[in-house]
Amino acid sequence: MERILEWGVNISQAGFTQKKNSYLLLFGLGMSTLGDFIYLVAINILVLKLTGSAAAVAGLWIIGPIASVLTKFWSGSVIDRLNIRKLMIGTDIIRAILVAIIPFFSSIWLLYVCLFFLSISKAFFEPAAITYITNMVPEKGRKQFNSYRSLITSSAFLIGPAISGALLLITSVHISIWINAFSFIVSAMMVYLLPDVNSDAEKPVHKFSLKILKSNWKDVFQFSQSNQYIVKVYFLAQFFMIVALGMDAQEVVFTQKVLNLSETDYGLLISLTGVGSILGAATVSLLSNKLSIKALMSCGYLLVSVGYLVYAFSFSFWTVAIGFMILGFFNSFSGTGFMTFYQNNVPVKMMGRISSIYGIFQSLLQVIFILLIGFTGDIIRVRYSIIAASTLLLGISFFQMKLVLMPGKSGYFAESTELKSTS
Repeated sequence: MERILEWGVNISQAGFTQKKNSYLLLFGLGMSTLGDFIYLVAINILVLKLTGSAAAVAGLWIIGPIASVLTKFWSGSVIDRLNIRKLMIGTDIIRAILVAIIPFFSSIWLLYVCLFFLSISKAFFEPAAITYITNMVPEKGRKQFNSYRSLITSSAFLIGPAISGALLLITSVHISIWINAFSFIVSAMMVYLLPDVNSDAEKPVHKFSLKILKSNWKDVFQFSQSNQYIVKVYFLAQFFMIVALGMDAQEVVFTQKVLNLSETDYGLLISLTGVGSILGAATVSLLSNKLSIKALMSCGYLLVSVGYLVYAFSFSFWTVAIGFMILGFFNSFSGTGFMTFYQNNVPVKMMGRISSIYGIFQSLLQVIFILLIGFTGDIIRVRYSIIAASTLLLGISFFQMKLVLMPGKSGYFAESTELKSTS
């Protein structure tokens, strides 16, 4: 009897520790995300003040994908061979330093170089964070954890720009940027308080070399060949996001030049999108135990594409607002469902390599679609290019639904090892 009670106490303590670690990680990631959204407004204003050029501001959208392409073909190999917790702490500190020195630059080119290295640090942090979450959060709890993270991100999306705007009124753009630097320090401190999850991870026998890099690419290629279903679902989700990002880059042009809305109207639309995202993420968080991964993905992608279609065919502020609210609300469904699917089906030991190498193609396509939608907007009417892109999104969502609902593939969407083994 005493042994049973002792076992029960140990289980209870383990559960408490697990929850505490999850909350610490969520808080750290949340602070970093909030800082990012405060910084996003500030850096655009800083570049515009520094150069007075809209093209210079547009260059901010290209630096990240270019840095990802140049980094991700080898960064995954490094991530899978290092202590993930230490890597996350290190990249947080590096990002804090890089962001902190931005206000001291008077040259746009020095600023671009700093942002380039900032994007490289982010290219290491994001795959490492996904791997850490997958290691730390038990399989049954991943869907709920991802829904909470989505809620935090959605809240930061709404609150961050508002805080930045208030700071710009009472202080300066530099304060907003330094707050982001501080948020990275807080994130590093939270991760420092968390346990190592891969202290027994694969260690490099030899120094990192071209031979190791080729071997890692071969491993990812072999995984892709033997898990074609996972790869198809992954790339459809990424392609969906890439097309959506290309449309997002033209939001200002569409709302102001096609619908003749003011900057204030556009700001309100973004706020309404944030409200929709928070409501959607809160719904997923509350119903995470009742909504299956299949339901989240199939319903999410379809209704996000419907939101973009409403936006593309809108002729007034309120029709655009309805479209933005729909896509904001259901974006949390698709995001939570896909991330849980990814974490449950990709081997943890290869996650850094797979995330990084797949990310190369994602970044290349992202640059192409941003330029393509922007370029076609100068040849044909912006509305037509937005309608074409939103129609493409609808088609992608149907293909994704077909894949997700395929008979015999339920094992890929099971939320516990026991269910996977029986399906």
